[in-house]
Amino acid sequence: MSRDHVQSAERPAPAAGAPDRAHPDAGPATGGAETPFLELLARGASAEAYEQPVLLARAEGLSAERITALQQARALALRVRAELEGRRRREAELSALFETAHDLAGLRDLDAVLRAIVQRARSLLGTDVAYLSLNDPVRGDTYMRVTEGSVAARFQQLRLGMGEGLGGLVAQTARPYVTDDYFRDDRFRHTHSIDTGVRDEGLVAILGVPLMLGHHVIGVLFAADRRARVFEREQIALLGSFAALAAAAIDTANLLAETRSALAGLERANEIIKDRSAVIERASDVHDRLAELVLRGGGVHDVAAAVSQVLDGTVEFAEATAAPAPALESSRAEGHAVRHRDDWIAAVAAGDELLGALVLRGHPGLDPVDQRTLERAAMVTSLLLLARRSAAEAEQRVRGELLDDLLDARDRDPRLLRERAARLHADLDATHAVLAARLEGGTADADEEADARRRLWAAASHLAATRRGLAATRDGGTVLLLPLAPGDTATDLARRTARHLGTAVHEPVTVGASAPVEHLTAHPEAVAAAYADARRCLDALRLLGRSGDGSAAEDFGFLGLLLAGERDIAGFVDRTIGQVVAYDERRGTELLRTLDAYFACGMSPARTKDELHVHVNTVAQRLERVGRLLGDDWQSPARALEIQLALRLHRLSVGAPLSTRR
Repeated sequence: MSRDHVQSAERPAPAAGAPDRAHPDAGPATGGAETPFLELLARGASAEAYEQPVLLARAEGLSAERITALQQARALALRVRAELEGRRRREAELSALFETAHDLAGLRDLDAVLRAIVQRARSLLGTDVAYLSLNDPVRGDTYMRVTEGSVAARFQQLRLGMGEGLGGLVAQTARPYVTDDYFRDDRFRHTHSIDTGVRDEGLVAILGVPLMLGHHVIGVLFAADRRARVFEREQIALLGSFAALAAAAIDTANLLAETRSALAGLERANEIIKDRSAVIERASDVHDRLAELVLRGGGVHDVAAAVSQVLDGTVEFAEATAAPAPALESSRAEGHAVRHRDDWIAAVAAGDELLGALVLRGHPGLDPVDQRTLERAAMVTSLLLLARRSAAEAEQRVRGELLDDLLDARDRDPRLLRERAARLHADLDATHAVLAARLEGGTADADEEADARRRLWAAASHLAATRRGLAATRDGGTVLLLPLAPGDTATDLARRTARHLGTAVHEPVTVGASAPVEHLTAHPEAVAAAYADARRCLDALRLLGRSGDGSAAEDFGFLGLLLAGERDIAGFVDRTIGQVVAYDERRGTELLRTLDAYFACGMSPARTKDELHVHVNTVAQRLERVGRLLGDDWQSPARALEIQLALRLHRLSVGAPLSTRR
């Protein structure tokens, strides 16, 4: 449109009484024809109104020249009108695109942006419906994401396979497609589900353009009418612009989602790192504590206490028999701590041997690093137990070697004996008893019997170590040298030892004890003699059916001599009347002769004095001396019988004739 035309359109309306410019004959002939059309342009009249000036001129019978001029002016005015409408439309489109881009810049909610795009596309294209679908890479199809103007639920839930329907074709080919009558268009594959959804919605004309990210189609933007319609190129281009913005919005939203996810992941990683740092510090702490415990000779329970502090729970060491068997076996097989109800079980093992378990009580939720800490503590515990076992076995061997030397009397130097015993915390100058122990639960299986003997040896060695004594294996059994506490007797010690060893090996153990022996460093040969007594006592117990019991040689007297497998006559005589024999030898007295006569005379002092041809007071004095040497109960029936037997054996051993008096 020329500058003059624009200025004419902008002139104010004529004053009252001025000629009507809309009349085709107003104004000069040259140029007056445009006036009515300029006024129409100024009013924004419809296209049909531009026919009125020409029709009016013909009705008034104006000249053909004038009518031709009006027709030319009308054509020019319509072109100007079309240009103005196009500019207004492009201005609205650009404004909508700008607003959409502005929305993208402040993107917060992807669904809200996509709804705005669909709404503006529907408004600008003047369609009944607009909608947007997105591709599903997992299922290999495209599905409805946003709709505007839709009224059919089935249509809003459509899924289109690649190549199915107009949308599937756009998604597959990455090119825009348009149809002015969907059901008559055979360029794309119709399916029952898609056609049913389109029919429910009542759509006829459909335009679809691809949503592109680079060279990849991520979805389709549609505009559709419920009547036949031809979409112009400008409308297709406009919808393509909206599709580009929608793709950008989706890409931006995806990037934001990935960024948020990455940030959340970083936050979680940071939290995990912090947690792991704390756990690693705890693990380092427990490592330092365990190393310190090992270096200063700590025990199993010290390890459990240290781990309890680090794991903030209660950790206990349990024997293999006290821990839950399935969980313990699973932990041993897997090499890891396993959960058992609300507890954690870590096997303490050496190879295939179960030594016990570390049990974390009431701590069902355990961090993997804390679990590893418990497992490491179990490993340290097994090493401690093995080290203690090796040390104990070495100590047991040393204790056994010393007792073997005492039994065999190979080393008689008191100083060396005392030093060797002191290193084992034993005192050979104290009063001891020698005990012979033997298992009674015999079995035909040689391996089982050997294993039982090893258990007896281990239990005896442990008892000797805790009682400051010695232990060794000998004659198919075990021999112990244990100190006697003040007020304790050999019999009591034998019975306690039998019970203790029997409980430890879960089988009956018979124990025979010698009489108390003293000053072993000065008289090491006494150990061998005491061991012989203990063995005879052991044999007597077994012959009497008292297997699994304990007793001392002094409990049997001459019965022990009769029942024992080996007859130790000299030992019996010495134990029974040895002090009287020694007294006569030192003093030159006749206590033995007086005793023999006393028993031969029926324990009558009066008849004894006649037999000995001495005064009765002399007999009384000699018997009083005997009582001080043998004890106040020497005249009791049992003791009297043993003394008489010892007197006869003594006389036989020295070749003296036996008294024939009864």
